Amino acid sequence: MSRIGRMPIAIPAGVTVTIAENNLVTVKGPKGTLERVLPGEMEIKLDGEQLTVGRPNDLKRMKSLHGLTRTLINNMVVGVTEGYQKELEVNGVGYRAAKAGNKLTLNLGYSHPVEMIDPEGIETSVDGNKIIVKGIDKEKVGQFAAEIREKRAPEPYKGKGIKYTTETIRRKVGKTGKK
Repeated sequence: MSRIGRMPIAIPAGVTVTIAENNLVTVKGPKGTLERVLPGEMEIKLDGEQLTVGRPNDLKRMKSLHGLTRTLINNMVVGVTEGYQKELEVNGVGYRAAKAGNKLTLNLGYSHPVEMIDPEGIETSVDGNKIIVKGIDKEKVGQFAAEIREKRAPEPYKGKGIKYTTETIRRKVGKTGKK
């Protein structure tokens, strides 16, 4: 059995989970509602305050979908209760981030400012040289944070660019002069 897949998901108070046909799972909580169609082969059972995921057989595909399905549902439950956030750091001389309405403006050494509009369900905020991406959908938060980082990925020589606060940049030694 999948170690992750067989663990039950505890449903906190204030969260409602409904399972419709074709494994359409809807999770409603204090922060919002998330909906997702999960693999039809998985058996999702709701008993009281716990939700369990079962698999029909031990084929390789079923084993891989088992843990994935459980994790996706758990991420939805955590998202509607606590939410997710990613923090990015802007490093470099003249590199700046500013927020106006739902538009994030980045000055990253290009000839023009890079403007990004917050996707639906995602909220960004700027605090000095930090950009905080918040939302209830883990996948969307991670994707938007990755898109922001992609605008100017950190380089290994001076460490300039946009990086996650938890990320460490492997530094390289620059050129040395002639002897």
